[in-house]
Amino acid sequence: MKRILTIILLATAAQTALAQEEPFRKRTYIKVNPTTIINELDLYLEQDLSETLSLELGVSGIYTDYPDYVFFKRINIGKENPGISTEQFVEGRGGGFRAGLKWYLVRRNTAIRMAGTYFEPVLLFKKVFYANEKVTLNSATYENTADKNVYGLQLLLGRQMHRGKFILDPYLGVGVRGKVYTASTHRFEGGAVVPQTDEAKKFLPSLHLGIKVGLAL
Repeated sequence: MKRILTIILLATAAQTALAQEEPFRKRTYIKVNPTTIINELDLYLEQDLSETLSLELGVSGIYTDYPDYVFFKRINIGKENPGISTEQFVEGRGGGFRAGLKWYLVRRNTAIRMAGTYFEPVLLFKKVFYANEKVTLNSATYENTADKNVYGLQLLLGRQMHRGKFILDPYLGVGVRGKVYTASTHRFEGGAVVPQTDEAKKFLPSLHLGIKVGLAL
């Protein structure tokens, strides 16, 4: 008899838990990445696709490229700087776009469903325009121009947490990044001003560690 009562109680508890479980509702989240604020503003929009998958899209507003100048000087792999000055790096402006697909390996059963441990591959592209730099050669003024394209793949592992509607999303990961620098400069040679276009390509592994914060809409 005791065994039967125990089985009945367990079955009743299971049914109650299922009844209390909220049905899956697709949610939208907006986030910002404060760990990149030194040189750019990164905004993200995450949208649930299913109970274990979500799509995350991000845009970047770049207001200086000085950290890349420091990196360029200290890690000189590939072709030399094609003629981009320190001032141009500092005044670099641009934007970027990224897209990632989050797969939640361990998911907490909460009202805000996408909370738990996830794996996320990310594709990204950035474009930086460096400020034009005027040079005077042979009593004439010319402008040197430059830009940079960045292509990247990231493999991230993160843990999304929430308190109410407030979201914390710390992550770490590895990736590979390609940078293509193009510079159009002028030099005085053989009694004449000669325009020149140079290109430098760098392909390097990358490490990623950061946190996103945001709200569930």
